[in-house]
Amino acid sequence: MPLIQVILILITVGIILWLINRFIPMAKSIKSILNAVVVIAVVLWLLKVFGMLSYLYTIRVGVGK
Repeated sequence: MPLIQVILILITVGIILWLINRFIPMAKSIKSILNAVVVIAVVLWLLKVFGMLSYLYTIRVGVGK
């Protein structure tokens, strides 16, 4: 995926999130949860786009064989 397309998607997601936070009335706790979910989803998407997500699957935590 070209870098310009990634930047445009990030800008679009940011504008949509800003519009939701600015113009849709909802409790502050719900806005915080929504923001956290969007940020986590964007970070995971970026990791997948740049090929780091498959690397994270190979990391083993804990005791094992």
